Order: sequence, then structure tokens, then C-alpha cells
Amino acid sequence: MEENKKESAVTVDQKAPAKQPVVDCFSDLDFSKLEVTLEEMFKSGVHFGHHKSRKSPKMNKFIFATKDNINILNLEKTKERLEEAMNFISKVISENQEILFVGTKKQAKKIVESAAKKCGMPSVTERWLGGTFTNFPVISGRTRYLREGLEKKQKGEYAKYTKFEQMKKVEELERLESKMGGIKEMIKLPGAIFIASVMEDNIALKEAKNKGIPVIALVDTNIDPTDVDYPIPANEDAVSSLKLMLAYIVKAVLEGKEKKEKSIIEEKVIS
Repeated sequence: MEENKKESAVTVDQKAPAKQPVVDCFSDLDFSKLEVTLEEMFKSGVHFGHHKSRKSPKMNKFIFATKDNINILNLEKTKERLEEAMNFISKVISENQEILFVGTKKQAKKIVESAAKKCGMPSVTERWLGGTFTNFPVISGRTRYLREGLEKKQKGEYAKYTKFEQMKKVEELERLESKMGGIKEMIKLPGAIFIASVMEDNIALKEAKNKGIPVIALVDTNIDPTDVDYPIPANEDAVSSLKLMLAYIVKAVLEGKEKKEKSIIEEKVIS
């Protein structure tokens, strides 16, 4: 029980240092058999909040009790809000839209990136680029430049340049990849955004609200959930909790994709 209490974590040139591959945090998980249960959430420490002195008054309705000065979340409320969020996510995906996964907090980065990759969604796990939503045309122009540059590199089209020019172009692509590699395939604004930690990624939250993009987010006991459309009360610090909650989000995306494919097949049959 103590272990769960708060854990406070493209190469474009063969000569360049290879970027670490995305770790698959869910390789041993069968999403078709994953169920939302209080038992699983309890085992993963989803219910552990922060010290009572850090409590946000807006989270009172989600808190069950206080034990050893630690706020304990009501997992029944968590389950209720999680299922509501999952249904919404599934609907968004079935309507041929994307969910942008955001998690720049140290212990969430690899899990969020792995989750997004698992279900084929865009992600931001480094620094949120100001204007990603509010100045999307400019961001979109840079991601298009990155995609086209990588394609040219792969086809060997840079061979016509001098070695120095090739090196500079490769360095530029590497910089862009590190900054916006997770969103380089995002050609339009997403249908919704999932945020693993509202406090660390409040700029993403503000930009989403500015553009009318629905927000789904984990909210710990120290968070004001007011601006979150689909708040999910949960421990956002423990790796075990993050993995479980992200697994549920991935499952919702996969279910949405299944609905979309089924709808496409039915339309073809009718036509």
C-alpha cells in the first residue's frame, strides 16, 4: 500500500545519435478483456490523493475520506466519471476525429507517449508549443515541412546538396522532430484533448478552451477541475495509477475505431 502512495517518467541520419524507441508500456495487456473495476483501481493506487493541506475545495465532491493526512478519492465517483469520459472518447473517434494525448510531467511522459502510439493518436510529451491550437496554421506549416523533409531524406533527395548542407538540413529535421514529432501527422485540430496532468500542462488546457476543444483530464485532489469538460478523479503521480488510467483511455479509442470501421462496412453494404 505504501508503494502506491505517490511516486514523485526518428532518427533522420544514421550518423546522428538514435532517438530512444517508444517503450510499449502496454505490450502485455489485452484491451478486449480490460474492465473498469474498483478493485483494479484500488490495486493500482488510483485513490491516493495529496496531503490534505494541498486540497482544492473544488475537489471535495470527489473525496471519500482523509487518512494519515492524505486525501482519499472516492473510486465510485472515479469509475462514474471515467466511464462517462470513455463513452465520449469512443464517440469522438467513431466520428473520424482524433484525441491529442498530452503529458509532459516526468513520470507520465513515457506512459502517455506509449498510450498514444498504441492507439495511433498524436501526442505531446515534451514542451507544449505555444500556439499549437490557437495558431494552428503556423504549427501545421512546420509539421508539413517536417513530414516532407523526412520523406525527401528517405528518398535520398538530399544527396544533391553538399555534405555541409546535408548536415544542416538533417540537424533542422532533428530539431523539429524533437519538438513536434508527436503531432507531425496531425493535419487538423483534434476532436478532443486528453491531459494527464492539468497543473503541468495548463497552457494546453487554456488553448483547448480558447478553441472550444473538449478537455478530458485526470484530476488529483489538488486540482481545480472547473475548466475540464470530462474530469477523471485519479492519482496522477503514481506510475501504476497512470498506466491503468491511460490503458482505459486507450481502450476507449480502440473501441471508437471499431465503431468507425463497422459503420464504414455497413455503409458499403447498403450502397
